[in-house]
Amino acid sequence: MIYGVYIVSKSGGLIFNIDHHVAKVESEKQFSFPLDIKLDYEDNKKVSVSFGQREGINVGNVLTAVNNVPTNGTLLEDGRSIKDFLNNEENFPVTLKFSRPKMTTNERIYLASMFYPLFAIASQLSPEPKSSGIELLEADTFKMNCFQTLTGVKFIIVTKTFQIGIDLLLRKIYELYSDYVLKNPFYALEMPIRCELFEKNLKEILDQVEKTGIVNI
Repeated sequence: MIYGVYIVSKSGGLIFNIDHHVAKVESEKQFSFPLDIKLDYEDNKKVSVSFGQREGINVGNVLTAVNNVPTNGTLLEDGRSIKDFLNNEENFPVTLKFSRPKMTTNERIYLASMFYPLFAIASQLSPEPKSSGIELLEADTFKMNCFQTLTGVKFIIVTKTFQIGIDLLLRKIYELYSDYVLKNPFYALEMPIRCELFEKNLKEILDQVEKTGIVNI
């Protein structure tokens, strides 16, 4: 399973990203009054968990339904205030559904800018001279592979821990980038990549690797 691909410029800016397989993480639990988690009502945009966690519900998760009624910002779909509803003991017990929030464009840009100095620090901390920096970060639920070109552009893939064929895939993506992006006379370096042919071919190669673990050169 391949979650997504990110391309970071040599100066640390995010110039391309694509979500290939977005894992949907939801948790639904029944609560009694008062709630044993704290909810934050953020400027009428969403209701999220700000303190406490239980049985798959974590800080940062967003409330998506109350008693199977979908939410719309800080209101229920039928127009009722979520805050008022949850402050009324008569409405309990209540079933709440939470999900992991979708990452915004600004959050993606911020994370890309954070990876840039981490990559540089890793290069400097290496006991071996001329270290290439971070090539693999592995957690219990995912791994992140990074390939840096000679010009400093970084290609990053986030996958499941058992996904194979990633090293070859990274180099194949670099070939697509060279063929469809760099050879485009209208593309300016360091600028966001907007190329339909690049994205189309990238999606095809991601599907292929996800299913077979093999990259056709």
